[in-house]
Amino acid sequence: MCCATTIFILFGPRLAILVWWLINPALFSSAFNTWIWPLLFALFAPLTMIFFLIAWSLSPGISGFDWVLIAIGIVLDVSSHTGVGYRHRNRVRRG
Repeated sequence: MCCATTIFILFGPRLAILVWWLINPALFSSAFNTWIWPLLFALFAPLTMIFFLIAWSLSPGISGFDWVLIAIGIVLDVSSHTGVGYRHRNRVRRG
């Protein structure tokens, strides 16, 4: 069960991005000028990309409250990358 949960957490946001891109590719085209940024976002910061696309879909362009949404995505991505290391800090053998 632990492996299934880990796989879902790891690939869930990326799968959501893929499905969203298949359903609405025009949103991705309007939000990003090139293919490299969506690829990098999807690989390294998928939750930030999801919140960015939500902010972009509310009103084209990013301003005001949209930055709060993006900041929430950044915090969630950073916490997902650093949380595992902090949680397993006692497993490292010292000596």
